[in-house]
Amino acid sequence: MAEKLLEVRELTAGFHTERGFLRAVDRVSLSLEAGQTLCVVGESGSGKSVTSLAIMRLLDYSGGTIAGGEIRFRGVDLTELPQREVMRIRGNRLTMVFQDPISALNPVFTAGDQIAESLRVHKGMSPKAAWRKAVDMLRLVGIPDPEMRAGQYPHEMSGGMCQRVVIAMALACDPELIIADEPTTALDVTVQAQILELLQRLKRELRTSILLITHDMGVAAEMADRIAVMYAGAVVEEGTAAAIFERPRHPYTIGLLRSIPGTTGERGTELYTIKGGIPRIEQLPGGCRFHPRCPYAMENCAREEPPLLEAADGHRSACWLTDMPEVMT
Repeated sequence: MAEKLLEVRELTAGFHTERGFLRAVDRVSLSLEAGQTLCVVGESGSGKSVTSLAIMRLLDYSGGTIAGGEIRFRGVDLTELPQREVMRIRGNRLTMVFQDPISALNPVFTAGDQIAESLRVHKGMSPKAAWRKAVDMLRLVGIPDPEMRAGQYPHEMSGGMCQRVVIAMALACDPELIIADEPTTALDVTVQAQILELLQRLKRELRTSILLITHDMGVAAEMADRIAVMYAGAVVEEGTAAAIFERPRHPYTIGLLRSIPGTTGERGTELYTIKGGIPRIEQLPGGCRFHPRCPYAMENCAREEPPLLEAADGHRSACWLTDMPEVMT
């Protein structure tokens, strides 16, 4: 059996507000094996980023809290560790690439200084050794003339180059797991492809595992070994990438796949969209969270929330119609 690098069990997290506790993530369970890429997909507002921040224990700094569940990294439950001990892991063995590279970088420090800082803190390197390693990391992520670029500030670089710097920072300490939160959102299409290709290459060369957050099923198709589909704070389907694309079991997953633009079809044909929008977390519907938007909804869908059950080998779905494949067309 493959080694479990990350296991998230029944994770519940949210924010304390004047209206009470708002549950942004509800009993989410995920697992990632060493050397794999797990893609967490869903529309904006599904709880993907909150899940990633909770795993990194950065939610604590965003006014949020972990209300229940476990986050086991190499068997150690991160929820039970004080932030002082988490900081030894975060940025070292467990790192994150944020979706906005400009905001992720400090504007008053050079790219080389920001990469070298983590090496000095986590690896105990001297300033000169850390700087040399920082230049090597910029070279590794494909930045031309890395010696010169190491001395530049974020505003002197393009968005794509800044994202490469952020990836270099994440990789500097040889992490076991990288969490990439929509790392191509702010980039143009050509640069998006380059960044995804870079992540794939680095995963192969460095044997690093990736937890990739995205709303793009096309990105998931290219990157994922396994896929977890989130909706309104909960996982509604999870399985191998092949199973999800060949035999989706949940109506929401089917809607996401049908929404991918094709390269064929008549001019002027309306693209498929999932009707409605994700509900506010304080106004979740009863029963299945997706039933107000679901074309297959039945009476009991509004009364009882379906559990996430195994529909096939390693393929789980939270839908009452999971065992009725003739409906899923």
